[in-house]
Amino acid sequence: MLRKTFTGLLCLAVSMLAAVAPAAAPALADNPIVQTVHTADPAPLVHNGRVYLYTGHDEDGSTWFTMKEWRLYSSADMVNWTDHGSPMSLATFSWASKDAWAGQVIQRNGKFYWYVPVVNRATGRMAIGVGVANSPTGPFSDALGRPLVENGEIDPSVFIDDDGQAYLYWGNPNLWYVRLNSDMISYSGSATQIPLTTAGFGTRTGDAARPTLYEEGPWVYKRNGLYYNVFAAKCCSEFIGYSTAPGPTGPWTYRGTVMPTQGGSFTNHAGIVDFKGGSYFFYHNGALPGGGGFTRSVAVEKFSYNADGSIPQITMTTGGAPQNGTLNPYTRQEAETIAWSSGVETERASDGGMNVGFLENGDYLKVKGAAFGSGATTFSARVASAAAGGRLEVRLGGPTGTLAGTCTVPGTGGWQNWTTVTCPVSGATGNQDLYLRFTGGSGYLFNVDWWQFTGTTGMSIR
Repeated sequence: MLRKTFTGLLCLAVSMLAAVAPAAAPALADNPIVQTVHTADPAPLVHNGRVYLYTGHDEDGSTWFTMKEWRLYSSADMVNWTDHGSPMSLATFSWASKDAWAGQVIQRNGKFYWYVPVVNRATGRMAIGVGVANSPTGPFSDALGRPLVENGEIDPSVFIDDDGQAYLYWGNPNLWYVRLNSDMISYSGSATQIPLTTAGFGTRTGDAARPTLYEEGPWVYKRNGLYYNVFAAKCCSEFIGYSTAPGPTGPWTYRGTVMPTQGGSFTNHAGIVDFKGGSYFFYHNGALPGGGGFTRSVAVEKFSYNADGSIPQITMTTGGAPQNGTLNPYTRQEAETIAWSSGVETERASDGGMNVGFLENGDYLKVKGAAFGSGATTFSARVASAAAGGRLEVRLGGPTGTLAGTCTVPGTGGWQNWTTVTCPVSGATGNQDLYLRFTGGSGYLFNVDWWQFTGTTGMSIR
């Protein structure tokens, strides 16, 4: 993403914000993949049959890159994403003062390392810190108590080669790397600057100070023996370009555009992973209501490499990636597992997980591709309300689609005083999109922690 550490950027960003109008909100789409908050700078990680998506968090109504925490979502099917909240924030780093910007997580030796740029309070410069956790969902703690590396530049990307050597790349306006040691929190040698040549990173016109297209946000990985560097190109507005190399440090050859400029945000930031036989391209745009250059949202597209290993041009869609699998409604599902939502927010629950809340009359959430099989008979949900409660409608096919059942939610005396409600359902058979619609009086109605169906086979909630 763009940063204010570079001369003249504020005026440029403000002018670009005025020039790029936010896109209209798509109806019942699956992109952007998070609707409860604004997210940016996607960094996907595949682990144990799930994609863990680490993001930045743009504050609502923000007029700058004012970011205080990072967020985490995960999915087993690329469409239903579980909100894990914020496993790391500026407060994690006692030496950091501001700017929780774009980072990346990698796993090694049973631990998860999160490399992020933040402002070092002591120097006032951008520095790279490292969070560490024993689980992909955290919580993460400061691995060093100080920066790993600091030269005023941003956007770390981390990669472990087949021989076990790890590399950390970062930079705007330059591009740097260090060889990380096996402990992932120290490095050998000194920071090395990668030559930004026009052969390696394309030609930028009209900016003598920056002759190449490389801007920021490198994402480095290896596929079939070829090394890829996918990056944000040519401020402003940015597009996504890429280069390839025979080795992890080059020499790089510019290969072209991955995603042209589009999407209502004057920045973009890419992450690419393979998952369950498919390749997926993550990016951000300004497609949500109130979205724009400082209020962005993460989205995803599925793609296929060309036969020669090149990446095709990818266009933003509102449909997003196709579902890879189905969701089992007969096991407990967290209410914060969402394909699409309207009016829904999430918060920390008293059990340490998350719940959906701040629900008002007509708000709803969608769960895509629920595999009901021969049919569900009952629906149960864990709910709480400090108000009078309301009704939880179980609908199929749309927020005003077929009404399969309605559970009455009572007042429970507190937003975290939980009880379980159960109601009969009918018509929930085969594979269908499930909508939970929340209705009642005025104001906030109730919270939902989790839900589960019972089927004709006699499955019961746990």
